[in-house]
Amino acid sequence: MAGPIEQFEIKSLFPIAEVGGYQISFTNSAAYMVLTIAIASLFLILSTRRRGLVPNRAQSAAEILYEFAAKTLRDNAGEKGMRFFPLVFSLFMFILTANLIGMFPYAFTVTSHIAVTFALAMLVFLTVTLYGLYRHGLGFLRLFMPSGVPLILAPIIIPIEVVSYLSRPVSHSVRLFAVMLAGHITLKVFAGFVVGLSGFGALGILAAIMPLLMTVALTGLELLMALIQAYIFTMLTCMYLNDALHPSH
Repeated sequence: MAGPIEQFEIKSLFPIAEVGGYQISFTNSAAYMVLTIAIASLFLILSTRRRGLVPNRAQSAAEILYEFAAKTLRDNAGEKGMRFFPLVFSLFMFILTANLIGMFPYAFTVTSHIAVTFALAMLVFLTVTLYGLYRHGLGFLRLFMPSGVPLILAPIIIPIEVVSYLSRPVSHSVRLFAVMLAGHITLKVFAGFVVGLSGFGALGILAAIMPLLMTVALTGLELLMALIQAYIFTMLTCMYLNDALHPSH
């Protein structure tokens, strides 16, 4: 039995180049990211190809995902936030698909790696910062001094707001990474108990019933977390984009 951490090991599939003594390789993580994009794109293309007035199940599923992301963006960033819909919907579909792929046995969960989630969070952070400065100029800095706060509190409030803003990529990425990592480790541990106890004969099989039930329950919980974490990441993205559109709010 492999340990619960080995499922997160990044392995080189084939080398690409060597730069400064460092080997650049195409890894299993990169392969699963390509697979994630391919599956999400193929699903959306095939399900909306006919665009029937009376949608079939696949088209209905695609439309539900589309409307869900659009509603989340409108509710958190207003109608002007729809200019960022391609970014928000792409992030939502990528994270959701990657999380669901990770639920299959022996699959690799790319969102359980901080490098991936931090890259996604930095994409959002840079988009918000650059667009906010482009749209509002120095007026974007009003984000660090909320309206209605007395000026006497500025030396206290501004540093707190700056630190809070700069820490967004960390909190944004760690939340998704930690939940997926912990969930898959716990699931693998209980599944390991089932396999291990089953090797001790009839008594072991009887003792394995409880870990088996826990594994089933954890699988359902992990599936729920896969959906919820995709929503939370998307919702936070929309909230941060709202700051770029309305820094004074």
